[in-house]
Amino acid sequence: MPSFHSEISFVKYFHLVSSVGQIPTSKLQEHAESVRKNNVNWKSYLQGQMISQEVYNFISQFDRATAETRAKLLNDNPFQFVVVFRMLMEGISRDQTLQYVLTMLDDVLQEDKGRVEIFKNYAKKKKESVWQPFFHLLDRDDKFIVYQASRIISKIACWSKELMERKSLHSYMVWLKDQIKIPNNEYLLSAGRCLQMMLRIDTYRLMFVEVDGISAIISVLAGSPSFQVQYQLVFCLWCISHNSHLAANMNRGNIIPTLADVLSDAVKEKVTRIVLATFRNLVDNVKEENVRQEHALAMVQCKVLKHLELLEGRHIQDEDVIEDLKFMIEKLQESIRDLSSLDEYITEVKSGRLEWSPVHKSDRFWHENAVHLNDHNYELLKMLVRLLDTSKDPLVLSVAAHDIGEYVRYYPRGKNIVEQLGGKQLVMQYMMHTDPNVKYEALIAVQKLMVHNWEYVGKKPELKQQEPSAGLVPRRA
Repeated sequence: MPSFHSEISFVKYFHLVSSVGQIPTSKLQEHAESVRKNNVNWKSYLQGQMISQEVYNFISQFDRATAETRAKLLNDNPFQFVVVFRMLMEGISRDQTLQYVLTMLDDVLQEDKGRVEIFKNYAKKKKESVWQPFFHLLDRDDKFIVYQASRIISKIACWSKELMERKSLHSYMVWLKDQIKIPNNEYLLSAGRCLQMMLRIDTYRLMFVEVDGISAIISVLAGSPSFQVQYQLVFCLWCISHNSHLAANMNRGNIIPTLADVLSDAVKEKVTRIVLATFRNLVDNVKEENVRQEHALAMVQCKVLKHLELLEGRHIQDEDVIEDLKFMIEKLQESIRDLSSLDEYITEVKSGRLEWSPVHKSDRFWHENAVHLNDHNYELLKMLVRLLDTSKDPLVLSVAAHDIGEYVRYYPRGKNIVEQLGGKQLVMQYMMHTDPNVKYEALIAVQKLMVHNWEYVGKKPELKQQEPSAGLVPRRA
């Protein structure tokens, strides 16, 4: 269960999002403002036989009616309201009019959240899907129609007494995930807003994680989006982290390094606030002590503690930020009090952010711990090989190549394992790298993979000894 602090904050944070959403802050909301000013000539649709007399009678009265008159019309004949709007959505082809209809419907639902039950009850009575008329609109070319329909879907899904059924939920979550991944999507804020609504509900969080939605969020955040997109997507991660089981597994997608980057680059206090709240959940809302420690160490490795200490020195008035700062600094400092050199190394490798920390150059460390790269089915060794395969950072490549070499130096039987994992081929190809440091570390690592007398590798031989040819030391007899 979420902590008491998280539950209180959840209400506060979402209230902030909801209040912000009442003014035009996205392309969808800006366009909706202009759509509301349009006038639809319903008489022409009747005369053109595009709508029936019954539909005309209702919509011409309902349109432009006061909130009080709308409420009376809905109370008198709720199902007629559903029938009319469904007929308009399915029967009108003109984009401008359909925009108007969807915006009117969205406003009606916003006036009273309980009205979503009218659609639900009608669909149940007719044994039809409440979602299909709206899902059908997600394929339209007009993007305002697409995202206005999505907004309505999210409201029905979140405000109804009954949750969205699994099949429809899966389809919608996949669609939302795909929307936030679209490059230069001018309606990204609208897709993010729908996710913010949906992920308040635990069942919907589980489905979003199931369709690999977290990796989609991380990929967008890694691209340095606008601060508003950062806020929305980190808010989504914060929602997910309220589920303790999900929180325990979230860092598998490299969330902590990405959030650390967002925190260090944050220019708006609300972004800092939501990142801190997410970090707190990743430590405070995880039941397993070893996972809490792993998350805390990952944050330390990503320089989060240093950044929090800098933030603590600033003049911050937000009580939530002050409280979260105090909590996180205490927890992160506690996590490193009894940290062994192996723990430090494991944390660094898992973060994917290798640097020349002392352990890499320590003969004692490698003598005592090289064999631990074999633990858990060679987990750490596989991570080093993966970094060699995927990283573009010369520093990471240099350190990873060095560590592969030290591994086989102190654990000679590991040469075959490195080769089987593809590490040897990767190290060899970096001997031609443009960065001189990568090239050097790759060369030394290859020598360690090829020869046996490790003490001579990378060192000048003593004068009294015969110099080996080509920089290699011959095998002992």
